Amino acid sequence: MTISRKVAALAVALIAMMSLNGRVLGQTQTPEVKKPQTAEETKKSQTSEVEQLKLRVQQLEDTLRELKGQISAIEETRTNPTPQAPQVVDALYTEPAAAAATAPKPQDPKGESTFQIYGFAMLDAGYQFKQNDPNWFDVVRPVKLPSFPNEFAPNGNTYFSVRQSRLGIKSSTPTKYGELKTQFEFELFGTGAQAGQTIFRLRHAYGELGQFGAGQQNSTFMDGDVFPNTIEYWGPNGMVLFRNVQFRWMPLKGRNAVTIAVERPGASADQGRYADRIELQNVRPHFNLPDLTANVRFTRDWGHFQAAGIVRRIAWVDTLDDQFDLSGSAVGAGLNLTSALNFSKNDTGKFALVFGQGIQNYMNDADVDVGIQTNLAEGNPRRPIVGKALPMWSFIAYLDHNWNKRFSSSFGYSMMNVDNSDGQAADAYHRGHYASGNLLYYPWENVLMGGEFIWGRRENFLDGFKADDFRIQFSFKYNFSKTFTF
Repeated sequence: MTISRKVAALAVALIAMMSLNGRVLGQTQTPEVKKPQTAEETKKSQTSEVEQLKLRVQQLEDTLRELKGQISAIEETRTNPTPQAPQVVDALYTEPAAAAATAPKPQDPKGESTFQIYGFAMLDAGYQFKQNDPNWFDVVRPVKLPSFPNEFAPNGNTYFSVRQSRLGIKSSTPTKYGELKTQFEFELFGTGAQAGQTIFRLRHAYGELGQFGAGQQNSTFMDGDVFPNTIEYWGPNGMVLFRNVQFRWMPLKGRNAVTIAVERPGASADQGRYADRIELQNVRPHFNLPDLTANVRFTRDWGHFQAAGIVRRIAWVDTLDDQFDLSGSAVGAGLNLTSALNFSKNDTGKFALVFGQGIQNYMNDADVDVGIQTNLAEGNPRRPIVGKALPMWSFIAYLDHNWNKRFSSSFGYSMMNVDNSDGQAADAYHRGHYASGNLLYYPWENVLMGGEFIWGRRENFLDGFKADDFRIQFSFKYNFSKTFTF
């Protein structure tokens, strides 16, 4: 209540009291006469009533002084306010029946939904001192280096590319079944039939709810966290790097994590020295079972360690009805051991060791999963050759170092080795090497520029031929990201 309202209330109270006094005095002046009184009795009665009236007037004056004091205190507070400790008031609230009926249950979602648009625009420019397959002009892939002298001559090429540029969308929505996540991501790096082109290519199309995920995502056999901080797009050849269509189950998440998945099957084969035989033209791949992958991961303050495995069936069918039966199958299996170790706040080591057979399809840079093996010793004229899942092993070892908040470097080496089958050609891919070192500069937030030296080498199976590639590359990268909450 404002001061003016209080003054008005006080005035009303005073008027009421004066009116009351008037009525009392009037009653005193004209008392009801019930019976005759003596002069002495009349005098005593009037004296008693006067005393009562004086007492009431005194009480009213005391009340008036108290109200004036309260008004003065309120005015003083408004003129010179002083902070006071907040008072805690306990309030009781009874929810209406209709509202209580629609109240959220304890397991209902809490939190905000998010929608993020992210990506980067990136320019790669460099000079290649040697030669490689022109469809892969802006990357170093040992399997795409020449398999014989001057296969991709001439030496020395300048290149410019924006094919690393990327655009992605992520969303997150809380539900009573867990967090619903989705991701769509594209880049401009053409592969396969579109190799060498600057064209949109799908990287991720994936959804996840609680313990289950489905779509195209990094293979469960892969550990993307060991990819070093390099600017050359393709990266170390000896690591598992494959984005595959899959359905995964994640029964355990967090510092200790377990993931199990079934993934889209696929493989490639080398017909080797028998590639010109017409009988092989009617052999077709047959994938009647998905690939089974799984990993277990431990994350600690020192970094993380992950062990991943894969088992797959690779089959092929001879559709030509002749004297030969070239149908067959092979089992592919492998183990991928990876780790990122925090040596210090500025140094992180990234390592991977991979071994198995028939798993080349999951490697970052490998040739074929199956090679031809001669079978004459078996004495079966209908099966003179068979397919063999090619054994392989590889590793990577890199160090990411931060010089300060503006500069960083990454140095390392990677290698992959294939145990070829005896039916493969002499110039078949046998071993690949990859090494790089860089100096990167971050002048502003979301901006990167730097230079990198990359070396690659290919070694053939039997003819002793080797091909090297040397490059200097400069890159300029501009990141963007915007998150909406609702």
